[in-house]
Amino acid sequence: MHRDDQSVSGPTGLSPERIAEIQDVVARITRWATGREDIVGLLLVGSCARNAARPDSDIDIVLLTADEPGYFDDAWAMELGLCELIRIRSWGPITERRYATASGLEVEMGIGPATWAKTDPVDPGTYRVVTGGARLLHDPAGILADLLAAC
Repeated sequence: MHRDDQSVSGPTGLSPERIAEIQDVVARITRWATGREDIVGLLLVGSCARNAARPDSDIDIVLLTADEPGYFDDAWAMELGLCELIRIRSWGPITERRYATASGLEVEMGIGPATWAKTDPVDPGTYRVVTGGARLLHDPAGILADLLAAC
């Protein structure tokens, strides 16, 4: 499943330029992910998924992969225009890699295994992330759709 037909909008105080930049980054990451066999799911979460982004909001994306070590270097991020690695932090099975684009927009890529999306039972941390706003971007096997349905 691939969905990028929904946009970031709403009365959030974002300039039209920032809205366009967020949409462009999300669309670029989604197109890139659909061409990679190791990516089993891509989920936009947080304020951008809720159409509630503010001028200081970042883009939060969960990337589920069968090849986590393949994302330990930053070649893939540079390919996507995610210019500067700001930090790396572990959140259980997810590793946050936070980047900044050339304009300063921050993009948090939460990289983890497909088991993050397990539904029997749904992990409490996963549940918090999903119920805080989630939009499917790429879900070839339907595991994220199942997760959203379970939450």
